[in-house]
Amino acid sequence: MKEPKVHVGILFEPQIEFILLNPYHINGMEISGKQVVTYNEDRILWNGRLYDELLFEPVNEATDAFELLDVTIGINFHWERKEDQRFLGSLKIIVENQKLTAINVIHVEDYLTSVISSEMSATASLELLEAHAVISRSWLLAIDNSQFTIDNSMQHDSAVPNSAANCQLSTVNCQLKWYDREDHTRFDVCADDHCQRYQGITRASTEIVKQAIAATRGQVLTSDGKICDARFSKCCGGAFEEFQYCWEDTPHPYLRKQRDWRGEAGSSSLIADSPLPDLTDEQEAETWIRTSPPAFCNTTNKRILSQVLNNYDQETTDFYRWKVVYTQEELSALILKRSGIDYGQIIDLVPIARGTSGRLWKLKIVGTKKTLTIGKELEIRRTLSTSHLYSSAFVVDKEDISPEGIPARFILTGAGWGHGVGLCQIGAAVMGEQGYKYDAILLHYYIGASIEKLYD
Repeated sequence: MKEPKVHVGILFEPQIEFILLNPYHINGMEISGKQVVTYNEDRILWNGRLYDELLFEPVNEATDAFELLDVTIGINFHWERKEDQRFLGSLKIIVENQKLTAINVIHVEDYLTSVISSEMSATASLELLEAHAVISRSWLLAIDNSQFTIDNSMQHDSAVPNSAANCQLSTVNCQLKWYDREDHTRFDVCADDHCQRYQGITRASTEIVKQAIAATRGQVLTSDGKICDARFSKCCGGAFEEFQYCWEDTPHPYLRKQRDWRGEAGSSSLIADSPLPDLTDEQEAETWIRTSPPAFCNTTNKRILSQVLNNYDQETTDFYRWKVVYTQEELSALILKRSGIDYGQIIDLVPIARGTSGRLWKLKIVGTKKTLTIGKELEIRRTLSTSHLYSSAFVVDKEDISPEGIPARFILTGAGWGHGVGLCQIGAAVMGEQGYKYDAILLHYYIGASIEKLYD
């Protein structure tokens, strides 16, 4: 098959400003320079005329670029900010949700060059970059979308069938929600951490990134004849989470529980020195979270961390084990604001169900006005933080409890950063430094999977 193209949603605003840095074609015209498009009653206003859709195509696809102004990065994360961003490929403008959406249409391998540079430092080791190239390509091409003309022998293992996106199961006392990428209907992926962090050619890609992309060109992870849904997160916290505890209740055979550790140094075996405790058990999970067991991702080596954590991520220093403290007033106001539910004063946060990494996927919030069990992991993280709690693998301590049973303070002690499913970026960086090749790294995190070449 030929190398496919991907449609990436970049910017969502009533008015979008951009600069065509080279000549671009549109409607038989050749234009360049600064442009402004504005939403106008479900149409696009550009140069005094209304359009349903605009497509600006480069004269020279390999070198021509455009710049989008005031792009928000890190949406709803603690380091959210705006910056101007530069992109290769075509620029499509569409109308969506009473705003305009700017979409970059780009070849998959060019997209990946940016993703690897954006997701991680371009100074990372070659093995880590090669591993990340394969999982990013797999994750992208696992989307069940006709844009990607995969040959019939290779099926997709997409996360949620029928393009279900924002899913919810509710009873009177329990409300479970999970979020996935398939809520994008007019493009394939967005450019933020909700999908894969993509910033075009805003940040220069080093030769080693280009080398990693070229060395793994067309390679994807497969399992049972399907492209793997190759999830990844910053730090698993020492144990892999399983897919069904974060998203749809459909276990994936290659996203299984395992300790993020190894056997003897230099051994080809990645069997852990000791078995992973049953972290679905509350007592085992509490012991695990309150201690700091050996793991690939349990490192304080700043040189290794800098391979994964870009400058804006390095504003966060605690990731393997962390602590957050809320007063009663802070927590009750936060939960009300984030959930829209008035629980009154918060009496307790009770763990109901944990996944294989100790991450909570059901948490009971007990208040003076209401009690409700919420989940899954991302909903818990969103409810208990102004952006996203580092992970849902946490235990709760209450202090200064009043005679009425109202705690004055809540202390959350937690493990890991992100959902913990699939590749652990910090763990993979450590493995690369310890001499593991990219295929060994991949097969450590994606259990029983294979690596296959999809296109030349």
